[in-house]
Amino acid sequence: MVFPMRHETLSLQELAEYLGRDQRELQKLADRGRIPCRRVGGEWQFHSSEIAHWLESEMRHYSDGELAAVEQSQQSTELDHALPVCSLISPETIAVPLEARTRRSVLESLVEVAGRTWKIWEPSAVLQAVLAREELMSTAFDNGVAIPHPRQPLPDAIGEPVIAFGRTPNGIPFGAADNSLSDLFFLVVCKDSRTHLHVLARLGRLLQTPGFLDALRTAPDSQSAYSVIAAADKTIG
Repeated sequence: MVFPMRHETLSLQELAEYLGRDQRELQKLADRGRIPCRRVGGEWQFHSSEIAHWLESEMRHYSDGELAAVEQSQQSTELDHALPVCSLISPETIAVPLEARTRRSVLESLVEVAGRTWKIWEPSAVLQAVLAREELMSTAFDNGVAIPHPRQPLPDAIGEPVIAFGRTPNGIPFGAADNSLSDLFFLVVCKDSRTHLHVLARLGRLLQTPGFLDALRTAPDSQSAYSVIAAADKTIG
């Protein structure tokens, strides 16, 4: 199913097709108030942007198999399906070390790193969107990783989707639920929600790969960090 427009309303059947999930399962979630929806004329309806935000939140707790299912349902034409992360990241968009000591300076530095390519047309718009997303809810996990990104896709501010990665010399407060510090940061900026969700699902799988985070933390430089990311992306593929 083609990804719905940002303001499109979906029926239960359309949502099941879009997510690649059983319609009865989604019916139960709607009946229990566990998925954003509203009843119109006796039928559940779902707003596409609300569903995208809900799915993004749910994925934080998904297993590898569940994340793989999201990848399958959200396959984007913007990505190489076998290597979705490597489609958007390169040694040029990696900074090891990333010299930053605060949440804002991390985000400013990551946007600058992403801007080394021609893909970022309006760096200030990207930065403001990412800052606004962090104010709404932190993108930090409890494992020292954060995946900052805008709440909505930015088709007018970027030329192509891009991922930038940075590792700070020391962990910094970034809003993790357990108050742990963050030192590994993946900035994700996409032009559409399908690509965004596909990338988040793949990154979630990378984070669950045994030894991946340790290898990133011991990589001596940006090229080495890229090699770690590329190898993990290829292994999962």
